[in-house]
Amino acid sequence: MAKQETESAKVTDIDSLTVSAAVLGNIFGVTDRRIRQMAEEGIIVRAAKGRYNLVDSLKNYILSLKLAVDSNDGDNSDGELNFEEEKALHERVKRHISEMKLQTMKGELHKADDVRHVMTDMLSSFKTRMMNIPAKVAPVLEDRDAGYIKERLTSEVTEALNELKDYNPADFYSDEYVEGEDDEQI
Repeated sequence: MAKQETESAKVTDIDSLTVSAAVLGNIFGVTDRRIRQMAEEGIIVRAAKGRYNLVDSLKNYILSLKLAVDSNDGDNSDGELNFEEEKALHERVKRHISEMKLQTMKGELHKADDVRHVMTDMLSSFKTRMMNIPAKVAPVLEDRDAGYIKERLTSEVTEALNELKDYNPADFYSDEYVEGEDDEQI
């Protein structure tokens, strides 16, 4: 008895693997024609004439099945997945993210961590400044009249408040998007 030997190689990267419509149809349990229809709908990723990218097609097919299950809440009466609508929603989210990144780069939008860090530093400095006023002015105020004491304390508090007013907006910019003075704005 002769043993049949089959050649098999360990495959570590299948991202560029392409297959025919028949192979995909066999995997999905549909006809070749349905595979071609799904390619026209954008679900199946065509790599070349009669060849389809296996990984991307599998991902898109699974996503389309998930979306079809999720859409059974009455939005679509015939149960069909509108892949174009889903792509449009996805593109809208990507555009929104890009707009937020641009606003961050321009300094119009700040990350919560950056704001928290800057505000904590500012308020800590302010608190220290306010807490030091009694020690700073007490020796000067000794044996003074009430009017002078009130004027001096008001002056110290105003000076501390002016430091808060004169914050540097650049402190809120994320280090991730620091632009030089010569850089052009988008």
